[in-house]
Amino acid sequence: MSETPPTEAHAAEGSSPLSEPQPDWTQLSSYKEAGPAGVLAILWAVLPGVLGITLLVQLGPVAEWMEAHPSLGLVLYTFAFAATAGLGLLPTYAQAFLGGWVFGMAVGLPAALFGFTLAAAVGYGVAKWISGERVRRMIAKHAQAQAIRDDLVGSGFGRTLLVVSLLRVPPTSPFSLTNLAMAATGVSLWPYLMGTTLGMAPRTVVYVAMGAAGSASGAEDLGELLSDGQGKWMAIVGVVLMLVVFQILQRMAARALERVRVELPAGEASAESR
Repeated sequence: MSETPPTEAHAAEGSSPLSEPQPDWTQLSSYKEAGPAGVLAILWAVLPGVLGITLLVQLGPVAEWMEAHPSLGLVLYTFAFAATAGLGLLPTYAQAFLGGWVFGMAVGLPAALFGFTLAAAVGYGVAKWISGERVRRMIAKHAQAQAIRDDLVGSGFGRTLLVVSLLRVPPTSPFSLTNLAMAATGVSLWPYLMGTTLGMAPRTVVYVAMGAAGSASGAEDLGELLSDGQGKWMAIVGVVLMLVVFQILQRMAARALERVRVELPAGEASAESR
């Protein structure tokens, strides 16, 4: 099993078979064969990007309301995060940035971590209900895809936890589509949730920290931050540092996944070659 595409552009080097899509989801026929799960995949590929930009554009009014209602705002933030990310409406990066902007690192980080863990549970339930057995039947037609699924689902709690964590690390790993892929292929709930929290924690720290730094500049919203000379340079430096950190994380995850794949027991490796 792997993250269901369209997911991410693999790292230029160290791409792992664990993240190679089988069957070919770039073909429309694959989405048709998946039925409702294919429709959900398309929606979850498009909506987070569009609505995430919308949230960042409206950052000022949203943050102002939440700051005016601190206790209620924190509760609403956490559970709105769970609902909107879990239903594939908003991306985790935008909501993590909002958490840092409004609440700072000390409160925003745990709130964001808790929010996207709940969101993963919501997404898992929705994806499992929508996909049914259809995706598993598709995977069974492809020997490599079946071997990857067996490796992820049938290799015990610890190994599943490790692979889920590594698949969640790359910032290019889309939250909603990964929820769909893992739920549809039968990954157990607890290693899925724990692996999601562990794997997404590093990038969430970066997003929350960027939001907190932007708010600390005194800007009311992103527009004001970017219009100010000092704020603009702070944003540019922050984005460059973020890209460097994310590139390091992506390469580390790809190499770790490759090592996991190489260390497959002989029986599982032979299954992949069939």
